Amino acid sequence: MAQIPNLDNAPLNLTSLREQSQKELLNILKNIRGKKCLVIDPKLGSSLSSIIQTSLLKEHGVELRHLSADPLQTDCIKVVFLVRSQLDLMKFICLNVQDDVSKGFQREYFVYFVPRRTVVCEKILEEENVYNLMTIGEYPLYIVPLDEDVLSFELDLAYKESQVDGDTSSLWHIAKAIHKLEFSFGVIPNVRAKGKASVRVADILNRMQAEEPVNSPDMVVPEINTLILLDRECLHVNNGSVELDASIMGLQQEGKKIKVPLNSSDKLFKEIRDLNFEVVVQILRQKATSMKQDYTEVTTTTQSVSELKDFVKKLNSLPEMTRHINLAQHLSTFTSKPAFLGQLDMEHTIVEAQSYDICFEYIEELIHKQEPLVNVLRLLILFSITSSGLPKKQFDYLRRELLHSYGFEHMATLNNLEKAGLLRKQESKSNWLTIKRALQLVVEDTDTANPNDIAYVFSGYAPLSIRLVQHAVRSGWRPIEEILKLLPGPHSETKRGRFSSSPSYDTLQASANIDKVADGRRSLVLVVFIGGITFAEISALRFLSAQEGMAYDLIVGTTKIVSGHSLAETFVERLG
Repeated sequence: MAQIPNLDNAPLNLTSLREQSQKELLNILKNIRGKKCLVIDPKLGSSLSSIIQTSLLKEHGVELRHLSADPLQTDCIKVVFLVRSQLDLMKFICLNVQDDVSKGFQREYFVYFVPRRTVVCEKILEEENVYNLMTIGEYPLYIVPLDEDVLSFELDLAYKESQVDGDTSSLWHIAKAIHKLEFSFGVIPNVRAKGKASVRVADILNRMQAEEPVNSPDMVVPEINTLILLDRECLHVNNGSVELDASIMGLQQEGKKIKVPLNSSDKLFKEIRDLNFEVVVQILRQKATSMKQDYTEVTTTTQSVSELKDFVKKLNSLPEMTRHINLAQHLSTFTSKPAFLGQLDMEHTIVEAQSYDICFEYIEELIHKQEPLVNVLRLLILFSITSSGLPKKQFDYLRRELLHSYGFEHMATLNNLEKAGLLRKQESKSNWLTIKRALQLVVEDTDTANPNDIAYVFSGYAPLSIRLVQHAVRSGWRPIEEILKLLPGPHSETKRGRFSSSPSYDTLQASANIDKVADGRRSLVLVVFIGGITFAEISALRFLSAQEGMAYDLIVGTTKIVSGHSLAETFVERLG
């Protein structure tokens, strides 16, 4: 498991949240006496790596395995399955238990659902005649702190499930996670939501507060001042680590994969993570040059003890720097390719909405060349959204060409995109130009080295989602209400708890007397992205919070950290 993130500088006491999650898991394991085999749903493994160290689990007599269809290899009499409530995982559990029974093994089985059990999953265990062999429980892991300002609800498929499958259970999960935060940090007085799913979460949250109220003493000011909920509809790093071939990191271990931690625990990563990639390369080059010069001075001149001590301190950072130089070099092999640069240039052209025919022909050419399907879908989705859909003739043509090039099994993929509203026929004139100008989404002459606007993260394009956050924090929805109506889904703005009649909580104007809460602390805004957030958007939010004159801190909550690639991929249906 990767190194758990350092949360010491978090604007909320996230360490206490993590410790509570650790305690709940360890209590489950302590109550199952003796040596036991903990069989983890593979996707949960990365979540747990941000919560607890493997060594701590082993201290409690735990042998770790990943759940699969293969027979379980362990000598332990007690087997604990820790899984999300998903049907395919139930089938794996059944196969494991049935294999043991057929071999005459006698074990005790425990199934703990994360974060809660479901009737449909238990039904499968009953139908396969293994339910009576099991003790069933829940591990209520609703929130995973990935970094000092990033919380994940670990809902990989929330966007597709709610938009395509009509399964809104993830929205209940998000509301439950936020309500759990409120029990620790007080009722959030201001809630602003944009998008169908976000407004629904706000409603569920209010219902939860009515049914299970958070009772804060009158004199206690809530630690989170404002909640902003945004749908992904408006707008492969995994859980603070990246898995790479050992050779990329300069290790002589052919074919072996290693996990490289990428969170605030790495001081150099914290320094460079929010910079434009071009600037990262320059900074790494400068640091390497500086260290080389210091080494030359140490070996060619007489140094005092304090100077030698300073040099040794710099040497301590050498492993971190080597790691990031290796990573940057690896990334450069992709970012310098003509295909990557061409796609990046086309994304900017689509966003600027000036050359419809050029964009259409470029996507058409990618389809005919059979470029990777997800790369094509990313551009097609962006093109459809900024154009308010495609004219019927061109829509039907591209649909036909896609199926011809990639196979008719992707009829389901295209249907998924249409259900989600990401690919559609044009029914009205595009309002993208109006939105782009009103929210200043394209910023000319962006200085990526010394930025003064969030547009630096995409070399000139300001993420629509973060522009909305900017307005929501500074002045609420009212000043941009007409623009919000041009974007998909409803919007809402409510005050909650005892602050609902307090004028001082009406908006968060950029002035010290309102931005600061009663005891003089900076206001804290929780921004929740339903459907996922990209690292670039997180960087833009950090930039906003660090700007001079901004008297608030931002903390991100998300269903998952995503990229354009991983988000598009969730809609792809594959046979078998």
